[in-house]
Amino acid sequence: MFAQWDDHEVTNDWSPIGTADETGYAEDGSSRLITRAARAFHEFMPIRAIPGQEGRVYRKIEYGPLLDVFMIDMRSYRDSTWNKRSDGSDTFILGAAQLAWLKRGLLASDATWKVIAADLPIGLISEDAIALGDGPPERREHEIADLLSFMKRAGVRNTVWLTADMHYTAAHHYDPNRAVFQDFEPFWEFVSGPLHAGTWAPAELDNTFGPAAMFQKGCSAEQGENLAPCFGLQFFGRVDIDGRSKVMTVTLKDVDNRDLWSVDIEPRPDARPGQFLAQHI
Repeated sequence: MFAQWDDHEVTNDWSPIGTADETGYAEDGSSRLITRAARAFHEFMPIRAIPGQEGRVYRKIEYGPLLDVFMIDMRSYRDSTWNKRSDGSDTFILGAAQLAWLKRGLLASDATWKVIAADLPIGLISEDAIALGDGPPERREHEIADLLSFMKRAGVRNTVWLTADMHYTAAHHYDPNRAVFQDFEPFWEFVSGPLHAGTWAPAELDNTFGPAAMFQKGCSAEQGENLAPCFGLQFFGRVDIDGRSKVMTVTLKDVDNRDLWSVDIEPRPDARPGQFLAQHI
């Protein structure tokens, strides 16, 4: 099990600055609540320390020649505003250092598949997340647009995004032919979880990056929002990579381990861009 943190390890929809904190702030202005939450998280889910970067959550997990998993952190380095068009300040969800690390890692990866394990889906409209609504990239979407266009230019292929957060399960396929921003190559994103939390209805998609819901399952409007786990609408996902064909099979499942939906993704053969582009990052 590899731990990844989002908002409820601290408080709902928290950001590094401006989070409601009844415990107060340290002399350097840091939130005592976030500091204590981070300590509890790292004590309960130890992550191998990186010299000079104590408490860093984002990292790469290698599974040999078939798979590299890039665990990213969309919470610790985000701007401290709500994701609203009316706010004209500089905004970010990954931060410059993490975005550069991710680009370098994807470019250097020799694995067939590159999984980006993200806190949040990139195409669902939410004030706390990335997507704002239909239109060209704005605010936090700029970092995602930059990353996607970089991967296209660098020849980084066979990337799959896995995420949770939205309290239902879905398979999203992103395609520039459907998108307002078109400088990227098609990719899949799969949403499932969190485990044992209230179930939501599927959220609205934003056409900035051209997502289409190929499958989604949550609670209905008649059942009401935040349906209790006892009703059984709990979901998880399974990912298998065939050692011979290198085909990735993603299966979305319910709490009783029933297969709800599945897809086989064929790898592109030109998936290893090599090292020669590293100087351009």
